Amino acid sequence: MANSTQQANETAGNLQRAVQREQDQRDQQKQHARPGGQDEPDGAPGAGQTAQHLDKPGLEADLRQRPQFLALNYHGSGKLLGKTALITGGDSGIGRAVAVLYAREGADVAIVYLNEHEDAEETKRYVEAEGQSCLLLPGDVCDPAFCRQAVEQTVASFGRLDILVNNAAFQEHADSIAELSEERFDLTMKTNVYGYFHMAKAALPHMQRGAAIINTGSVTGLRGSRHLLDYATTKGAIHALTMSLAANLLDQGIRVNAIAPGPVWTPLNPADQSAEQLAHFGQDTDMGRPAQPEELSPAYVFLASAVCSGYITGVVLPITGSVGD
Repeated sequence: MANSTQQANETAGNLQRAVQREQDQRDQQKQHARPGGQDEPDGAPGAGQTAQHLDKPGLEADLRQRPQFLALNYHGSGKLLGKTALITGGDSGIGRAVAVLYAREGADVAIVYLNEHEDAEETKRYVEAEGQSCLLLPGDVCDPAFCRQAVEQTVASFGRLDILVNNAAFQEHADSIAELSEERFDLTMKTNVYGYFHMAKAALPHMQRGAAIINTGSVTGLRGSRHLLDYATTKGAIHALTMSLAANLLDQGIRVNAIAPGPVWTPLNPADQSAEQLAHFGQDTDMGRPAQPEELSPAYVFLASAVCSGYITGVVLPITGSVGD
């Protein structure tokens, strides 16, 4: 079983890299066609990041400028004491920052990730440093059987499941709809929407009154995005799924909310955008920079804790660095 799961994870990773290579080739052809060739832009990347392009799915360990996730000024107060959380895409980026703060608030954490084992092991070390247990669950959220297995392993290990954070995502830009094949559209949809659906459906039989589901949406789901047609479509669907599922589960006492981040410095974007694009990443926000993961993770604590948000459900909380979003 372990070998077949590992094989499936590698196949999913290879598919993501194939989509990336195809788009990179298009981008290079367009770049060569422009006057002036491929000159690098002047200036540093947004918020000081070193311009870098990663192979998908993107390892945080490979980033020269590492995201900030520890939130050292955040002091836990037992808001999630005795709880168990399952976080998809928890190996890096926003997911890692959330895992650390959940542990600081007293929760054990299970982390679902594709095949970024080095990142996952590092996240586990940080969770354990907070005094909590961490279970690593490599697999593809596109597969409903794996999602069921991940939930069952979490419950078997910790005896309960109180918080589900749907956060895993696939993103690859395209200049036009003509560049989006059905296979590529399906990959984005199955990862970003079906993955959330599969995990929620698997988790709910194990969740009691007072439990919480938190979905990671996006500012692109609020505004749309010229170059992220499929990704923005999935994020809009996630916002609608959040509100619909919140209404559906109201009588069961299970709250469902979403967070819609703006640009955030995680491996997702260097594994999509070119070094040239990253030079300006986040500069179109009112704050003029991307967020760090540690600037979002406290909101995930807020929505997970009934002490903080027991009267909040069906909300999409924008954290975009801009006024009015």
